[in-house]
Amino acid sequence: MDFSNLDSFYSGYGLRSYNFFGAHLNSDGVMFRLYAPNAKSVRIAGDFNDWNDQDTFMNCNPLGYWELFVEGLKEYARYKYVIEQKDGKLTEKADPYGFYNELRPAWTNKVVSLDNYKWHDDEWMERRNRNFDKPMNIYEVHLGGFKHNSEDKWLTYYEMIDELILYLKEMGYTHVELMPLNEYGLDQSWGYQQFGYHSVTSRYGSPYQLMMFVDACHRSNIGVIMDIVLAHFVKDSYGLINFDGTELYEMQMESSWGTKYFDFSKNTVRSFLMSSAELWLDKYHIDGLRLDAVSNLIYYNGNKQLGENNNAIDFIKKFNYYIHLLHPNVMTIAEDSSDYPHVTSAEGLNFDYKWDLGWMNDTLKYYSMDPEYRHYHHNLINFSMAYFYSERFICPLSHDEVVHSKKTIIDKMWGSYEEKFAQCRNLMVYMYTHPGKKLNFMGNEIASFREFDENKQLDWFLLKYPLHDSFKRLVKDLNNIYRYSAAFSQYDYQPQGFKWIDADNSAQRIYSYLRFDDGKRCYVVILNMAPVSYENYDIGVPTYGYFTEIINTEKDIYGGCNMCNYRKVLARKGNIHGMKYKINIRIAPYSAMIFEGKMRNGGKNV
Repeated sequence: MDFSNLDSFYSGYGLRSYNFFGAHLNSDGVMFRLYAPNAKSVRIAGDFNDWNDQDTFMNCNPLGYWELFVEGLKEYARYKYVIEQKDGKLTEKADPYGFYNELRPAWTNKVVSLDNYKWHDDEWMERRNRNFDKPMNIYEVHLGGFKHNSEDKWLTYYEMIDELILYLKEMGYTHVELMPLNEYGLDQSWGYQQFGYHSVTSRYGSPYQLMMFVDACHRSNIGVIMDIVLAHFVKDSYGLINFDGTELYEMQMESSWGTKYFDFSKNTVRSFLMSSAELWLDKYHIDGLRLDAVSNLIYYNGNKQLGENNNAIDFIKKFNYYIHLLHPNVMTIAEDSSDYPHVTSAEGLNFDYKWDLGWMNDTLKYYSMDPEYRHYHHNLINFSMAYFYSERFICPLSHDEVVHSKKTIIDKMWGSYEEKFAQCRNLMVYMYTHPGKKLNFMGNEIASFREFDENKQLDWFLLKYPLHDSFKRLVKDLNNIYRYSAAFSQYDYQPQGFKWIDADNSAQRIYSYLRFDDGKRCYVVILNMAPVSYENYDIGVPTYGYFTEIINTEKDIYGGCNMCNYRKVLARKGNIHGMKYKINIRIAPYSAMIFEGKMRNGGKNV
């Protein structure tokens, strides 16, 4: 099946339409092709003709596109299109299939080839997969807000190799998720209001530098996930809006963000968006695509009361089908706040994963609550496991939760400065031991109190303070336990990997549960959500022998009170919590603990 030709483009599955449209460089010059079927004429202006649009007319093809070969052009030549509408009005437009643009506030395109980089990640590309039964802890990053140079300027993609990748390796993350890198004009949109759907933002360097960054990630065994926006686009005059004098790309309906929704009834729009996504996978070796605002694809304006957008739903299904056909080992992830069913199953939308925004909202609501009243809201924590196996969920603490005066994760916690840290340490253990893959936005791991600001780097100076530095150490240790203990990922989406010990102890506000691997080991997790301590507390366990405390958030190295247990606790006979054995432990206020035990009953999980 040819995904580059015009038949596929007009049929709605032109995943590689970028191989035909756009500006394509060869040894003799550049071939320009533009889809603008309703234009009266199209001209090219560039630095090669002193931006004179009077003479460089493109030739019209009966199939609705325009083309022109310009001899002698070299890489990085700049250009723009001047489109004459039917009424004679002239409008200047960026190339919808252009691969690179000038740095904002400029927007004209630059000619680049994406075929000259020599990749060194064959081994990674051969063995990568969709990680259903493997650990995946994702570090979500806005490149401009991660770290700046000595002049307080953005780091380039290339410089990120020595900064971001080394940090990911140090902390033990398996994947990095990059907030949108398609070209956009407004910094404050963080990339979610785009105009360059085939263009890499020039804020951080060239396409070649981004390829080097991804290549270096792969050689460091780090997967790369890219945020993409397929629901809507920005109304900048040089972008897609009213492109050839008609609504070539958009619906009449406007989004709540003041942007235009794509018209998914048009096959050419479907091809355009599939092509935009496939470019990341084909040319940049991206390992996963996270689709933003899926609820705004499923429902008109994201509102269930307005009804389903059947054209967009059909597009999503075909999008996932073709992406998986071309790349069986690439993940697609839905950021979906709706209750639409079967988002991650073949009978539905066929994404690989869905963000569990319900888990996120319930969890943060609970941890922000006065502990005195938490026993009235006990189900905010235990409810997630009632529905968890309905989808393949990712547990996210994302950028959406640390902006717009919502407070950061640490600042959402109830209580005093010290109590916030104690409860946030507890939250991290809960997140890492709950079934499902993990996502944390940058800054969560250092307990940042300042909300995300796209103009500033993270507050790295916080690590000079013991509580912040100790918090980072806890997250690093949890990352490593999560990665190397199969029980926390092997059966994420199968019931045999999780069992409640006690889900209903609302009076003491203590939760306890088990995580299992393939029968060799089990892990006991205890979460104390109250400012109360216990010197002798019995917890039911499924097997006899010793249980080793591998994490206690109140250990002094994490900034806690050091009310911990002996390294090994012996399980003895005792009928409690429906189990034949029990361990007796100390529980500090607000503490979270993980105990590791060896299954001694033939590997049979209870």
